[in-house]
Amino acid sequence: MRRITRIATVSVASAALALTATACGGKKSTDAGSSESSTGSSTAAIAYDIGGRGDQSFNDAAYAGAEKAKSDLGMNVKEAEPTEGESDADKVQRLTELARSGANPVIGVGFSYAPAIKKVAPKFPKTTFGIVDDTSVTGKNVANLVFNEEQGSYLAGVAAAKASKTGKVGFIGGVEVPLIKKFEAGYIQGVKDTNPKAEVLTQYLSQPPNFEGFSKPDLGKAAAQGQLSKGADVIYAAAGLAGSGAIEAASTAGKWAIGVDSDQYNQAGLAKFKNNILTSATKNVTGAVYDLIKSVKDGKPEAGEIRYNLAKGGVGLTDSNPEYKKMADLTAAVEKAKADIIAGKVQVKTAP
Repeated sequence: MRRITRIATVSVASAALALTATACGGKKSTDAGSSESSTGSSTAAIAYDIGGRGDQSFNDAAYAGAEKAKSDLGMNVKEAEPTEGESDADKVQRLTELARSGANPVIGVGFSYAPAIKKVAPKFPKTTFGIVDDTSVTGKNVANLVFNEEQGSYLAGVAAAKASKTGKVGFIGGVEVPLIKKFEAGYIQGVKDTNPKAEVLTQYLSQPPNFEGFSKPDLGKAAAQGQLSKGADVIYAAAGLAGSGAIEAASTAGKWAIGVDSDQYNQAGLAKFKNNILTSATKNVTGAVYDLIKSVKDGKPEAGEIRYNLAKGGVGLTDSNPEYKKMADLTAAVEKAKADIIAGKVQVKTAP
């Protein structure tokens, strides 16, 4: 079994040095316009999104896919962390150095990597680039790993409406971008279809180009406290690392939180709040990352749009909390909603 090499990118310069020092596949290119990477590489690379590894959510789901590739396929996996306030140029250099080192595939976790992959991928035609949550950048060597988040969020809305005693529930979005609006739209629709009289309180933590709403737990905590003070008794936050603050606030108040992206009930970093994590709307970033790495390892690299929806198990809702005494009733309602979505009886909106 091979180990994962983690690269903490304190600065663009130190990232470049660290990546060069730990390169363990292919030859280092001396020309930014060339690459000697090829299929069958023994090293893959993950470049994390805002919040980095340890967010107990989106990035950690990608890391789990890398861990699976390490254990199942014998892969080495390089990791590169984001830096606070970084530019597209920083991402370009990060991805360039990862590709030069011989890593294949190189996966950007999050739509923010789109401009960088658009610039870097054509320069390394033998390297597969994966991007999670984006379809705007395309190419023969680009795999777009995308999800129907609105469908999983619809199920979260059903769960919230079933669990709420006040008829008020909250939605917290990290940054007001189209991707997170999909979470909001599905959640509100699920709530309203289950209880038309329910009220959904909505708040975004930041507006682009400020992406702190994905990385600052204190922002999520304050927003959740505000919604709780207005009577909300279930809070769903699609906010990356900031969502952990919302979970803390709901737990402290003795109310319900709904996790996102990963099964947050089973995340070690949230263990002290787990009894108040009702459920989690999941997206199989773990499987998407693993599948892409395996396709390259097998010499048949994936490319183009690869969509993970409810019917394929790409999104879903957990039922892992035994503390909720009416989980069987909640699960039955969720399963019915899931069947209706898959059958086409319910069309879930992608915008509020």
